[in-house]
Amino acid sequence: MQVDDALLSKLEKLSFLKVSDDKREEIIAQLSEIVTFVDNLSELNTDGVDDKFAMSDAQTPLREDTPSCDTQINDDIIKNAPNSADHFFIVPKIIE
Repeated sequence: MQVDDALLSKLEKLSFLKVSDDKREEIIAQLSEIVTFVDNLSELNTDGVDDKFAMSDAQTPLREDTPSCDTQINDDIIKNAPNSADHFFIVPKIIE
């Protein structure tokens, strides 16, 4: 895949980003390097590799699921709100 100015313009439009003119060549070079790396990965022969292959058979350790509530965190958050009551944020009505 060739990364050029037209593709960068299309990516700008899709991502709602604007790349400045002085950075365009640098961004194109970086994107070209990324695409080249991904193209190299496609050359790997993975025919005999199981779809569920993992580097280790170790499982994620489980922990006890015990609920906890630190009310100090809630109080710290609420005290920064411009308007609150009974541990809730008060916001202006936006639906009529």
